Amino acid sequence: MKAKAKKGEARKVKVLVTKVGLDGHDRGLKVVAKGLADAGFEVVYLGVHQTVANVVATAIQEDVDVIAVSILSGSHLELGADLLKALKEKGLSLPVIFGGVIPAEDARKLKEMGVSAVYGPGTPLATVADAARNAAGAKS
Repeated sequence: MKAKAKKGEARKVKVLVTKVGLDGHDRGLKVVAKGLADAGFEVVYLGVHQTVANVVATAIQEDVDVIAVSILSGSHLELGADLLKALKEKGLSLPVIFGGVIPAEDARKLKEMGVSAVYGPGTPLATVADAARNAAGAKS
């Protein structure tokens, strides 16, 4: 159950920020997590080396609105498909945003699979925040 905001106060959008698989490069992930927190989001920082099962379990436990995945390992198509499948199997329609070094053709494929947005290096944090906010709004 979503936490209720106090009267006259909007509830913060809750974003799970993580890396899936063996990718251990977390500098960008930490920058995005801090940027989202500074933009008014409630951030659940799961960190690196996560399994799809752990991401989904944490998303359920923390009752998040959006999942943001940073990936640099080149496994974005496989891990994206696995994550979307696992969410569907749990009956969840959570928006997923991917960020990292992802070729344009693969970004298109991720979006076709159901990923809400895909961003590369140098994307302004405000753009990522807007995408998370919009994805959460579309989910509601």
